[in-house]
Amino acid sequence: MQEALEDCEVLIVGAGPAGTVAAALLAQAGHRVGIIERDRFPRFQIGESLLPRCMDHLAAANLLPALEARGYARKHGAWFLRGDERSGFDFAEQFSGGYDYTWQVPRDDFDLTLAEAVMARGVPIAWEHQLEHFRPASGPGEAPELSVRHGDRIQLLRPRWVLDASGYGRVLARSLDLCRPVAAPPRRALFTHTRGDQRECGRNAGRIWACIHPDQAWIWVIPFADGRTSVGMVAEPDFFQAYPDDPAQAWQAIVASEPNLRRRLAGCQPLFPPRSLADYSATVSRLHGPGYTLLGNAAEFLDPIFSSGVTLALESARLASESLQRQLKGETVDWDASFERPIRQAVDVFRSYVQAWYDGRFQRLIFAEDSDPAIRRMLCSVLAGHVDDKRNPFVAQHRRKLDQLLRVLSAPRSL
Repeated sequence: MQEALEDCEVLIVGAGPAGTVAAALLAQAGHRVGIIERDRFPRFQIGESLLPRCMDHLAAANLLPALEARGYARKHGAWFLRGDERSGFDFAEQFSGGYDYTWQVPRDDFDLTLAEAVMARGVPIAWEHQLEHFRPASGPGEAPELSVRHGDRIQLLRPRWVLDASGYGRVLARSLDLCRPVAAPPRRALFTHTRGDQRECGRNAGRIWACIHPDQAWIWVIPFADGRTSVGMVAEPDFFQAYPDDPAQAWQAIVASEPNLRRRLAGCQPLFPPRSLADYSATVSRLHGPGYTLLGNAAEFLDPIFSSGVTLALESARLASESLQRQLKGETVDWDASFERPIRQAVDVFRSYVQAWYDGRFQRLIFAEDSDPAIRRMLCSVLAGHVDDKRNPFVAQHRRKLDQLLRVLSAPRSL
């Protein structure tokens, strides 16, 4: 493994979806790629609900066959529930076209499947290897330098480029002091898996639920093909103070306090003690520098609502791999134009809808009576992850179109 890493043109930090998709794309273009991963898979991770846009990137990396074989639950859309109200979106009705489904994935299996697929193509993954130090390239034609620890041994590596796909670890952002404060209020997620919930049948069986709690919280319900279901509560810290300190008791009490959850999860118990993730939102001052690029959650993470995390991770992996292929051929690459600006724009579109979710504007849109089918198709494309489709006015002019639509809904109606 030591020689394999030393021979790499590109070293990727992290074997999650962003890292393995980038590795697959670069390897199929003929580049020598290696991955270091702090953990050993399988390991637990959240971010279990994909969007149809993910399928485009997985197809480009020729990873869909390996994933299809795993038999994941098909996700054809989403339900938003608020008391007795229910608003649904079916991905077959989206404005942008493309895949009309995606998957609900236990991340331990999904991430391991991706890792095994790229290893089968000759990409080495050094498990339980941790980046200790990183120095960017010192000038044109120079290589970045990093030291990697495995047990008591430290190895010095000088690849031509480094991609940071370390997720919440954000190793390069922390090392290079790129982390910046986020404007969003601090929020916390409390989550676990359960079994035996009362699911719908047929095409809707795999839909994600987003249940709106009357006390300024929301709850995800993500069904897996093996009968397990992921259930997580998201709110600002004050919300949880009204519930028991014990995580399992708090989880069960929150389920009991929301009528839709109470019916669906009647008799269900946590399969493991609920886990908590707080202050998860992140941003950085820049996404690339001399000899390195930040991918996915290693750079930006918004919020669990709308399941944007894996989608943006794969979007960044694909754009970075395209730019890097040109860079490795000796071309001059404008990383701002080809990578940073498109990713920032995609994040900004999702951010508008995340903000509209938490301030209540998005709920007004989706639960509005007599909503325009054409507008719902455009919103459905955003929910499907097509935040790069500038043909969609709710992407190209996302803030203005949201505000405009809300003004229309607020206008007095003639009798």
